[in-house]
Amino acid sequence: MGGARWDADDWKRASKATAGKRTEDIFTSSGMHPSLNPYGMLRESRDSLVNPNSNAIIIALDVTGSMGMIADAMAREGLGTLVEEILKRQPVSDPHILACGIGDSYYDEAPLQATQFEADIRIADQLKMIWLEKGGGGNSHEGYHLPWYFAAQHTQIDCFEKRNRKGYLFTVGDEEPPEELLAAHAKAIFGDSLQRDLSAQELLTLVSRMYHVFHVVVEEGNHARAHLPRVLKKWNALLGQRVLRLKDYRRLAEVVVSAIEVNEGRDRETVAKSWSGDTSVVVAHALGSLPASRIQSLLGLVRF
Repeated sequence: MGGARWDADDWKRASKATAGKRTEDIFTSSGMHPSLNPYGMLRESRDSLVNPNSNAIIIALDVTGSMGMIADAMAREGLGTLVEEILKRQPVSDPHILACGIGDSYYDEAPLQATQFEADIRIADQLKMIWLEKGGGGNSHEGYHLPWYFAAQHTQIDCFEKRNRKGYLFTVGDEEPPEELLAAHAKAIFGDSLQRDLSAQELLTLVSRMYHVFHVVVEEGNHARAHLPRVLKKWNALLGQRVLRLKDYRRLAEVVVSAIEVNEGRDRETVAKSWSGDTSVVVAHALGSLPASRIQSLLGLVRF
């Protein structure tokens, strides 16, 4: 997918249509839409005449509990900022965006929902199809590992297959990472038969072959507010410097764009200062000690 181009006027109309609406009037699904069900699904990011050098970007949003506020902010303003700033700043070319809704693999009816990869306004339409189940469990983690497995095993992306360039995968939420993907969950959610459970580290190794993987800790979330040191400790043990701390959820798009810029070789401080006002402060806080170039990452300065 991804065979069209982004049109700013299309986004203006889509964003304007959300004005004055409640979250439940924007996200109207009362169950998982069949087209977003990852069971047996393959998602493709392919080059086209209008996107000859596509780059796959997955944004996987926690939609449990109060985390639906993240998807709401993206539907109103964030998605347009994400795409248009990538097109303007060009850390990568021809972005193909896929959005996921993350639930709980133990308790929720929809542990993972996934759109197509899209380059135009269709990604906004599909984002709003995600069911904000608002579930989750009392286990201090959500299914952040599910997009890792999905991306590794159920996506095909031309940026990697044709040009050996990794895509980008950002999970977003306020809780801790799970320790493993149960084989039973892989079967139930994806239709895949695994010989055994896979640890979070094994999943990260698997997905990192094709994607640069980041996690955004939403510091305004209820769990992070109560247990931030523990949340950060567990994520840092997995992702090291690729843990991004978000203190204003409305600025998620700017943080994602900035992380891509820095990972592609731009100076961290320069990137943070390129944003105006409070956004610059939020971005600087989020980037933390993210390495200032891909060369540093390749030399092993990003700790896993």
